[in-house]
Amino acid sequence: MSPRAGRTGHPARTLAFVESPVQLLNVLEWAHLHGLRDPDPGPAGGAGAGADPLPPVGLLPPAGPLPSVPAQVRRTPAGGTAVADGGAPAGGASADGGVSPTGGAPSADGGSPPGGASPTGGTPPVGGDLTVVVLSPTDPMTRGQLRRMADLARDEGYRVRWEEARGGPTAPFATIGGLAGLLRRADRVVMGDPFSRYVQLLLTITRARDLVVVDDGTATMEFVAQLARGERLVRWHRKGGRPGPRDLLFAPVSFSARRRLTPSAHRRVEVFSSMPVHEIPEGVTVTANDFSWTRARFGPPRITKGADMVGTSLVETGVVDGDSYLEAVRTLAKAHGTTRYFAHRRESTEKLHRLATETGLEIVRPDLPLELIARRGPIGRTILSFPSTVVHTLPLALAGTGVRVAVCDIDPTWLTENASPRAQGFLSGVTGTARDVHRLASVSLA
Repeated sequence: MSPRAGRTGHPARTLAFVESPVQLLNVLEWAHLHGLRDPDPGPAGGAGAGADPLPPVGLLPPAGPLPSVPAQVRRTPAGGTAVADGGAPAGGASADGGVSPTGGAPSADGGSPPGGASPTGGTPPVGGDLTVVVLSPTDPMTRGQLRRMADLARDEGYRVRWEEARGGPTAPFATIGGLAGLLRRADRVVMGDPFSRYVQLLLTITRARDLVVVDDGTATMEFVAQLARGERLVRWHRKGGRPGPRDLLFAPVSFSARRRLTPSAHRRVEVFSSMPVHEIPEGVTVTANDFSWTRARFGPPRITKGADMVGTSLVETGVVDGDSYLEAVRTLAKAHGTTRYFAHRRESTEKLHRLATETGLEIVRPDLPLELIARRGPIGRTILSFPSTVVHTLPLALAGTGVRVAVCDIDPTWLTENASPRAQGFLSGVTGTARDVHRLASVSLA
């Protein structure tokens, strides 16, 4: 099925589910590649004439206060300039993300403002049939980034529906019930995390003939491999452990999701990825994400002479020992003259405080995915990273700028005793398959 034609010959109804800023960024990249951008979105990116109206949703609630961080820890607004925590980002955006990084204010209902019909009337524009559903997490940093990405999606002419999907014990039932009608009418469903139990539940409702998985980082590599081998869907850092009671209870839903994500005569599956994919299941279409939307929309960046470092949440996920990680960061920063550390959105405040105190680095908490922050600049001439998604995505987003991405391997001695048996091999694979990066030997800790 063409991205432009649904079952009735009209533009296909596309429903995208995202739970992280990176997933939403990659939905925008996918929509850009397939030409879903609305050429005439009407006022403030409203739906085109004839498009199905969004079901009513409540007011966008505040993202909640950011965790308290030391003075050395800073947040960046969309432009990437560090501002003291608690201060207003550029353009007057408040800490809860209430103002678009490009200057447009979101509507009260979390979607496009009312009255957004195309002034020219006629056939509904293709972009008007993409609705992005944000299944909001509870983490304040993730929520803040998602709000800014949602503003960008509205600026591109897409409709955004914000769901407080984790707002209490009854929230999942209200969310799934409220989305059931949209799911049954959708011709195509785009998802950022096929491992998500939320997404797997939603897949049991949809009748869509086209399913698309966009990148959720390195997990995409594991998802494709597990699908090819017919294995149960398990995140790489959990694989090898014994399934818990909740896993066993959810097993039928997970099995159903895997079956639906397997191509058939009645269902097409696309994987949109910037990651290397080797074990491609039969019938799955793999489309390369080269970050063309990001490069067209932002930059080129101003490049500084120094080096920047990208943080990782491997400590928070229990894979890497915290003391070893801190020492590795300190050693790398000293060797390469690093001054700034771009924190991962899931890194804990306590860990970042310790990094700032013991390494002297300026800790920056970006308000957008790093690919956008780096593209807008300023950014160091060298970017240091441990094995993570950015060693694959940053070279694409920064193509032609002269910025060098260098990756440092994780030494096996840094792994915790609770790390998955597959952790070292998976992390080495992330580094070894990265293109256009400079590979550093693992840091020798004193």
